[in-house]
Amino acid sequence: MTSATVPVPIDRHTTGDDLQALLTGTLFIALGVAMFKHAGLLTGGTAGLAFLLHYATGVSFGKLFFLINLPFYWIAWRRMGRAFTLKTFIAVALLSMLTEWQPLALSFAALQPLYAAIMSICLFSLAGIPPLVGFYAKLAVLQSLLMSGSTLYTVLAIFAVLMSLIAAYYYIRVVKVMYFDSPLTATSVAAPADVRVVLTVNGALVLFLGILPGGLMTLCTEAIMRMLST
Repeated sequence: MTSATVPVPIDRHTTGDDLQALLTGTLFIALGVAMFKHAGLLTGGTAGLAFLLHYATGVSFGKLFFLINLPFYWIAWRRMGRAFTLKTFIAVALLSMLTEWQPLALSFAALQPLYAAIMSICLFSLAGIPPLVGFYAKLAVLQSLLMSGSTLYTVLAIFAVLMSLIAAYYYIRVVKVMYFDSPLTATSVAAPADVRVVLTVNGALVLFLGILPGGLMTLCTEAIMRMLST
């Protein structure tokens, strides 16, 4: 005889969890929207459509984003239920309000959009933020230390995480200076074409290898195995 499988109860999020997630998520997305608007970039979905209309008409992103999402609430109500629809409405409304209020509290200095973005990608990769290649490099080292089962290596992994957090502060501070601080002088810095090409290729590879790290990690593993076998 086989015993009946007892279903594992699902832990539901509390109201406090939902409020915290809504507030934190919309704050981060509002900051991203502000950066996209400043750099003249686009994204997909309803946000991308709101960006297009904002650039074409001058109407604020927040108002357009809120209006574009209105028809989807009816679909969400029928397909996903009342609770999901209500949370979605709150998230969209909150994001729309935050993007409207953002210029009152946050302004951007002048910057070159493409190379500021490339520099940010490289700095975030050094800080170990996914989905960039630096994250997988740090992750591989930490996994190796923890899988050893040694207390010493576990302590070393904890120390490495703490040092990575301290280093991330300095990396991200450079991004903050690029996007948020006013320049000290009006002098512009010009880079030759070969430097711009190398920077562009480097930034693209950091992003590409972070999204698809399998091939690079396999090459690194094979290189380490060959080195250890000699």
